[in-house]
Amino acid sequence: MGTSPRFKRILIKLSGEALAGEGELGIDTNKTFSLAGQIKEVHDLGLEVAVVVGGGNMIRGETLAKSGMERATADYMGMLGTIMNGLALQDACEKQGMFTRVLSAIEMKSVAEPYIRRRAVRHLEKNRVIIFAGGTGNPYFTTDTTASLRAVEVGCEVILKATKVDGVYTADPKKDPNAKRYLEVSFMESIKHRLKVMDSTALSLCMDNNMPIIVFDIFKAGNLRKLIDGEPIGTLISNSEEVILDGR
Repeated sequence: MGTSPRFKRILIKLSGEALAGEGELGIDTNKTFSLAGQIKEVHDLGLEVAVVVGGGNMIRGETLAKSGMERATADYMGMLGTIMNGLALQDACEKQGMFTRVLSAIEMKSVAEPYIRRRAVRHLEKNRVIIFAGGTGNPYFTTDTTASLRAVEVGCEVILKATKVDGVYTADPKKDPNAKRYLEVSFMESIKHRLKVMDSTALSLCMDNNMPIIVFDIFKAGNLRKLIDGEPIGTLISNSEEVILDGR
């Protein structure tokens, strides 16, 4: 283990499914509490932690739009789902002793603070975990794009995209036995080969602002802490042109 944390201020991007119960729907309190425990482990190291949470376990705007609903309406419904997830994660974090704030891009004064950039930065400086909910507040943008935007706005050093797989692969490893995991890959390569890390808007925003992304498996116990300690966990996506594949 390293003697000091690898980063000072991080943004963790959680999918809604990370909080989900059976069938990837609803909220599983045990899963949510476990995720909060991993956040606490790195927060206790002195890191300033921001989180963006998706809403796919509640509702997917894109899916509703494909079934005939107005896209903007469907997306707003999805944004409301992220607020429910944000509140669930806040509760789990506070039960483990962390001071937490939910900041929503959609004004909802009774349950969350409105998102104001300077206020968010101040919360981080005061050692509060902040959870960004409500997406960007606009339809047609994903929560991956929200993560990229908020990370740049509040001055994070890296986006940690928490997934169910151990990184980014050249192909779907479930379908292609010859698929190789990238240890490092560039934003341009990710966009060009449609590696499905994040949508192109999110990747372009990170590329233009030199915001690295690390894709890793958060469901493997201790992975978040190991990553912060400097162990080579997951796949690093950056502006470096070097492409490194796992040789195993």
